[in-house]
Parts: sequence; C-alpha cells; structure tokens
Amino acid sequence: MKRFLKNYKSTIILLLSCVIGIIVGLIFGEKAKVLSPFGDLFINLLLTIIVPLIFLTITTSIGKMKQPKRLGKILISVIVVFIITSLISVLIGTLSTGINLVNAEDAGAIKEVFDTSIEENTESLNILERTIKAISTDDFVKIISKDNIIPLIIFSILIGLSINLAKDKGNYALKVLESFNEVLQKFFKIIMYYAPIGLGCYLAAFIGTFGKTIVIGYLKTFVIYVIACLVVYFIVYSIYAFIAGGKKGFILYWKNIIPATLTALATCSSAACIPINTKCAKNIGVPSDIADTTIPLGTSFHKDGSIIGSVFKIMFLVYLFGMDVTIIKVLGVSLLATLLITAVPIGGGTISEMLIISLMGFPIQCLPILTIIATIIDAPATVLNVVGDSASSMLVTRIVDGKKWINKV
Repeated sequence: MKRFLKNYKSTIILLLSCVIGIIVGLIFGEKAKVLSPFGDLFINLLLTIIVPLIFLTITTSIGKMKQPKRLGKILISVIVVFIITSLISVLIGTLSTGINLVNAEDAGAIKEVFDTSIEENTESLNILERTIKAISTDDFVKIISKDNIIPLIIFSILIGLSINLAKDKGNYALKVLESFNEVLQKFFKIIMYYAPIGLGCYLAAFIGTFGKTIVIGYLKTFVIYVIACLVVYFIVYSIYAFIAGGKKGFILYWKNIIPATLTALATCSSAACIPINTKCAKNIGVPSDIADTTIPLGTSFHKDGSIIGSVFKIMFLVYLFGMDVTIIKVLGVSLLATLLITAVPIGGGTISEMLIISLMGFPIQCLPILTIIATIIDAPATVLNVVGDSASSMLVTRIVDGKKWINKV
C-alpha cells in the first residue's frame, strides 16, 4: 500500500485537486471565475518553459545517441511490428471517439473565453508551400516561439544530429546543453508542484463558466477510454498472441502477462516495467535477443495507450469547438504527437500536447484541458504501453524465427 501511495501520490493529488475544482465550479458558478488568475499563472508557467524544454530535451536526447549495433532482421521486424500495431491503436482510438465526448452547444462561448478561434488558413498556397511554411521559419527569432512548435522540433533534431556528427568536438556543447537540460527538468518539477493549485483553480473557473458540459465530457472520455483499453488488452493483444504462436502462444501469453500488467498499474511508469516486462516476454518463450531489443525500444518508441490517448485528446477539443476534421488528419496528428515525443524523459507529455494544439490549430490556452485528460487516463494508458510491447515481441519472434518458434518453448 505504501508503495502504491508513493508511486501514485502526485497523480492522486492532481486528481483530487481537479475534483475539488469541479465541485467549486459547480457550486459557485460564475463566482468561481475569481480563481481564474491562479489558473492563468499555471498556464503562463507552462507556456514560458515549453520552448527551452522542447529544444533541450530533444537536442540532448539525439546528441547522446551512440551508433547502434546492426541488428538486421530483428530491428527491421521491430520497426514493422511497431508501425502496424501503432496504426491499429490509432484506428481503435478513432472508432472509440465516434460518440461525442463533449457537447458542442457552447462552442461559441468557449471560443470567446479563449479570445481566439480555430485557426483557419485562408492563404492561397499549394501543398508544398504549406508544408514548407509549417516546418520552417524565415527568422531564428521565430523559432524560439511557442507559435512555431514544428519548426522548433525540427531545428532541435538537426542540432542534435549536428552534435553527433561533430563527434569529440561536439562533446563540450552537449555537456553544456545537458547541464541546462538538467536544470530545466528541475524547474519543470517545481512548476508541477504548483499544478494541483493551478489546475484546480483553472477547472473551477472553467466549470463555473460552462457548468456540467465539461464535467460530463471528462467523465465520458474516461469511461470510453477505459472501455477501449479493455478491448485492446483482452481482444487485440489476444489476437496478436494467437497470430504469433497459435493456441499455445495464446495460453503462454495469458499465463505470463499478469505480472507486467500489475507492475504497470502499481508504478504508472513504462520505464520502471522494463525488467519485469522483459522477464514476462522471456517466460512466454520469446528469445532473449529479441526480448532484450524489443522491450527497451518499445518503452521509448511504441506506446499503444499513449497513441489512443492522443486521439481522445484531439477529439475532445474537436467536439468542444465543433470543428470539422478528417480521419486522416486525426490519424496523422495522433501518430506524430506520440511517436516523435515518446523518447523524451520528462515533459514529453506536455510537448506532445503542444504539438497537437499546433498541428490542429487549437487555442494555446487549451493545454490544461489536455493535461487533465492525460492525468485521468494515465493508469490504463501505461498498462497498454507496457503489455503492448510483450505482445509485439511475440509478433517479432514469429517474423524472425518463423511459425515453429513456439514449438521450442
């Protein structure tokens, strides 16, 4: 119990603050808007840190990368499996959000409160010109702006690659950036200490303005997300196990996957689950070289729960603003917002949410809304992030060693 409270303490406090904020908003209505400045302070702190956070975390992550060993068929198989299973997760998330997550009747009032509307580009540009405009700027000063997240990410990736190419001469620059990054991570933690107050006050003022519409939206989002997770956990992963190893693979999967599931629920951390998840995969019969490659890579670059969560975040705001979007755009943004950021150790969720806001053209003040959604779906998302890697390791083994691999178990 102590371990559970220790691992979930910050999440529990954050959830309690959200609940208190909702209650205050429902009870006091418009009067709760007096708390709005405290919520605005939290938003301003997040928006202030977002640019250096993106630059330093991505640049140092890529700058520290060493030349990976050539894993040949295993690595190619891992990439193929991760791409296919990620696409399936996005499709499941999209189908799950076919029902309105939140009532759009108040869309006009909500836009008015945010003092902006969904971005509409009326310029007459062709696809190539729009792409160039989206991924680059014509001035360095514009890159260090929260309004140009995509160019900033690309710039950070290129700087990280340049540090790698500079080899020994780039080590000093990397050490300086790593030092700044470490300081920034601590600053981010300090901001998150204020998060319960900031989010609580933000919710109180927001709910006081729009009433139960948003509350029902959050509750509906959580319930539907959990149902989607249960479908993936019990049905989709069972199908993966059966495809990989037939009936025997199915039985071995369910015989050994529970420890990884419980650890994911107890720690709410994909990284913390690497040892037990790797052991579970090996107990299933996955060869050591495949398990030792797939699980760590999956922890950084393959997160079914987070991808489905990205779809829910997007669709929540889509319904909130009454916006028309194509399924292709939701699929693309969900994948980009998750796969490009999953390797970022601290603050990756915030960066991902900023990327969603930027790509979809939502008001930047929507960031706390996505933060709240991320908080309430954290536990089930972690379970899928972890268990999905075990199921994927079975599929990789099926590709590498053939269908008779299970007979060796």
